[in-house]
Order: sequence, then structure tokens, then C-alpha cells
Amino acid sequence: MSETGVRGSRVLRSGPEAIDALAELPGGSELLTLARERRDLALVGGAVRDLLLGGLPRELDVTVERDSAPLAAELAARLARHEAGMPETTVHERFGTAVVDWIHGRVDIARRRAETYAHPGALPDVRPGTTAEDLARRDFTVNAIALPLGGPQRGRLQAVEGALEDLAAGRLRVLQARSFIDDPTRLLRLGRYRARLGFEVEPDTARLAESALASGALESVSGGRIAAELWLVTEESDARAFAALGELGVLQALALPAAFDEQLLLEAISLLPPDGIAGVLEMAVLFHPVAPPGDDAREAAGALMERFEFLAETRERVLAAAFDSFALRAGIERAQQPSELRGLLAGRPVEAIAIAGALGGRRSPEIARRVSTWLSDLREVKLEINGADLLAAGMSEGPEIGRRLERVLDLKLDGELAPGREQELRAALELPC
Repeated sequence: MSETGVRGSRVLRSGPEAIDALAELPGGSELLTLARERRDLALVGGAVRDLLLGGLPRELDVTVERDSAPLAAELAARLARHEAGMPETTVHERFGTAVVDWIHGRVDIARRRAETYAHPGALPDVRPGTTAEDLARRDFTVNAIALPLGGPQRGRLQAVEGALEDLAAGRLRVLQARSFIDDPTRLLRLGRYRARLGFEVEPDTARLAESALASGALESVSGGRIAAELWLVTEESDARAFAALGELGVLQALALPAAFDEQLLLEAISLLPPDGIAGVLEMAVLFHPVAPPGDDAREAAGALMERFEFLAETRERVLAAAFDSFALRAGIERAQQPSELRGLLAGRPVEAIAIAGALGGRRSPEIARRVSTWLSDLREVKLEINGADLLAAGMSEGPEIGRRLERVLDLKLDGELAPGREQELRAALELPC
């Protein structure tokens, strides 16, 4: 294993410099304090990669020689002394892992292990392993780097052959020829890391990925695991992640539209209000057809979402945003009054409205403006009166009350009603039956 830095197009931090940077991160100083008392604690994987590149890790991954649960409990106790509230600790006995999660960060703790796969696409069978075995089981060389935090090896980088060279060169390389066959979810991670890090895929790795896709490797993975990886893509800050999967051929292999419309996502995100769900919006763009679809396309997408084990509510929200946007765009274009927008858009998922506005904005800026006005202002317009006020004024209970309130709200939206509660009540009572 390599132990020192290398030359490359990127200047990497040294191991001691990475430790100094770790000390400034949430949970970092507590880990380093614990490392003074034990020789087996090491930072690994993406956390080391990001620190060496001069970035900030999203979470901290560490390994220990034996059971991870005691370290998790001790870390949580130390964090509780300095943070607001008690961190949440979760232990996964099958894989010898534990997670400490709190408001400011997350630490994943794993027993050093080796892995084997009973068959392609299976979850791995694990056993205790050495540092070398633990690094060898990882997905890409740039993630197969360890930084000991204690003992005589403190600060001395340990990595699989070529890892530091690949990191300096900005190169994604698998460790083994069967990597994508044993765990096809690495195909999705390849696109995710390519977009997030801006790294190039090493030619042999690209050929192995292409071969795995052609062999139907992703068909050996459960829909739930595929969906978990797709939802992780929606958490990326770069809109290019799904586009990278399309370029690699992963989306087509999953029966998804082969080309991801990055621009549509960016335009829709700009319209999405705070109560919208960005992940749902991005997933809807992933499923969004390039042309107005028929019923069969929507049914096929729904069936695929079922295979991916989407929750029913999430599935319906994604389907509405992906497939209703064409009709909504046309309706928004025809609408002449705010009340017509209300009749069309009230109760619709805001993600569907945002995509419709983005599509319409390509035809006319006025359509996007109408959507923006609806989402930011008009949909919040409410009456000052309610059904009880009409009953108190002498109206009989029944559906006519609701119809009158709806009509008065339309008048208010269209600017045909003077402001004030009394004006609303008078209008409601004077409307023709």
C-alpha cells in the first residue's frame, strides 16, 4: 500500500495536514481525542479523499479493529457534552457498523472487514479483515485510502496501489475487474462521483462499466437498492449527476429516459417554492418524457416506480410532476385570469406546477411569470369570511355555501372585489343562486 503523497495535476494535502483539517470539523476533535487512547482508529474512504483535496467531507467514515458499537457509544457521549441534545446512535450488527448522527454531522463507524459476494448483485458476506483487505473491498481507488488517527501510524496515509496518483490526476478507477458485476450499484456511484468530483473515468473502468451494463448487471439488484442510489443522486448539489448516468448508459439500462434534461431541472428549481421537495422534483425530471406521453407511458413509469419500491404517496407525486406538466403548461398558457389559474392549479403538487412553468417558459416568459406569481403569491390568497359567517347571516346549511365562498374567492383573485371582510360577506350573500 502507498503511504505518501504523489505528484499530479492536483496538489494534495499531507496526512498530518488532513488531521489538522479534521480537528476543525464537527465530531473531528472528539474522534482525535478517542484516537489517543487506541491505535486502531482510522478515517477512511470519501472523508479522506475530500480532506486530501482540500474540501469538506459530507460525513466522517472511520474504521476500528473490532466491534464498532462501543466506540459509537463513547463518541455519542462525548458529543453530548459539547452539542445541544443527545446524538442518535444506530448499530447494524450484520455488517459490524454503527452510525452516530446529530444536528451538526454524522460519523459512520465500521469494523475493518473483508467482503465476498455469494452471487452478482447480492449483499456482501463480511468477516473481520486487515486494513489492506478493508481498503481492497471499496469501490474506487480514490475511496480506498485510510488515515490512521492514533498510534505510531498516526497521519501516515495508507492506500491501495495507485490511489493517490488517481486522486491527484482526478481519475475514477475500480479496484477489480469484477467490481461492477459483484456490486452493480457501483455503476450509479460512478456517475455520482464523476459529477460531484469532476473526475474522468479511467478507460479500462469505462469499458468494464459498459460491459456490465450490456450484460444486464443491474437486473441482479433489488429495486429498493437501485432506488436508494437514485435518491442519493438527488442529494447531490450538482445537477449533472443524473446527466452523467445518462452518458454512461445507466439510465437506459434502468428503462429510464436516456437523456436527463439538466436545463429543465434548473428552470423548475428556480420556480419551486420553499414547501416543495427538491428531491421529488429532480426525480420527476428523471422520469419526464421528452414529448407529451400517452397513458401507457405513465403506466410503465408507475410500474417502474413500484419496482423501485417508491412509497405510494411519493410515487403519485413524482408521476404527477413528470406526466401532468404538459397539460398544465397548456392550461396555464390559456388562462386569462388568476381565478382560472386557481381552477387549474389549486391542489396540484407544487413540483408539477414548477415543471409546467419551466416548460411553458421555453415558449413564453409570460407562462413562467404566471407560475411564479401563483406559487409565490396568489395561492396564498384567502377569504376573511367562512361558512359560519354565511350561516350567521341567515343562509341555510348546504353545498351552496361552499359554492358561494369559491365564487367570492375568484372575485377577490381577479381584483373584482373591494378589500375587506364586509365586502366579501356582502358579495357572497348577493350572488345569484
